[in-house]
Amino acid sequence: MSATARKTALNAQDIRAMKGGQPIVSLTAYTTPMARLMDSHCDFVLVGDSVGMVLHGLTSTLGVTMEMMILHGQAVARGLSRACLVIDMPFGSYEEGPAQAFRNAARMMAETGCAAVKLEGGVEMAETIRFLVARGIPVMAHVGLTPQSINTLGGYKVQGRGEAGDQLLADAKAVEEAGAFAVVLEKVPAALADRVTEEIGIPTIGIGASAGCDGQVLVVDDMVGFFTAFKPKFVKRYAELGPIAEEAIAEYAAEVRARTFPAPEHTFAETAPGSSK
Repeated sequence: MSATARKTALNAQDIRAMKGGQPIVSLTAYTTPMARLMDSHCDFVLVGDSVGMVLHGLTSTLGVTMEMMILHGQAVARGLSRACLVIDMPFGSYEEGPAQAFRNAARMMAETGCAAVKLEGGVEMAETIRFLVARGIPVMAHVGLTPQSINTLGGYKVQGRGEAGDQLLADAKAVEEAGAFAVVLEKVPAALADRVTEEIGIPTIGIGASAGCDGQVLVVDDMVGFFTAFKPKFVKRYAELGPIAEEAIAEYAAEVRARTFPAPEHTFAETAPGSSK
């Protein structure tokens, strides 16, 4: 291994080994400063394709590109020394087939140093997951509400209610059998999430699922109150930093217009203090 290769204390197999133990903690990150803040608190940090909506103003994740994910993945990698780094494969980068998925996942890992990639889909993606894992690429799966499929799902709706629960369980079992080291369960009924957690041997990571999952993930900008375009039911706001930031911006603007900023302490004299000249 190159001496310059990125190393962290936790990898995909460490996350898999946490099944049934202390709950796994995860948040999304898109920047170096945010990654540094969460590194000592999270077991894995996810560079989610939600970056398209949160930071780039897109209306969905569908417009996110490989270049965007790699750029933000590199930024987050610079802020981590402990947490496992997982990066989303964007829409259109893996669905065509295993060979396409491998090319793009290999590029993602090579250019960011991430420990694993995440992709959406259950039974239909099992072959691709198996292909990637067999070639050295750890995969986190994602079933339930899969945002890249909102056009076929009919929107951001709860998945797995009623008879659909059997299919969701089948999806979770399929990705486990294919070699995924963990699976995200998004926006599924709590009882179903508990059933999946009990019946599969890899960690379940809930987002809008159940406290009984093996771990939880949230979009950090949601939980600290920076992203206010909408608030899903499953998000708990642990802070309201958006309004605080806006107040600070408004105060700054008022002081600039009143010429009270910059004040003398924020400017420089013609000669340095203590200078003999």
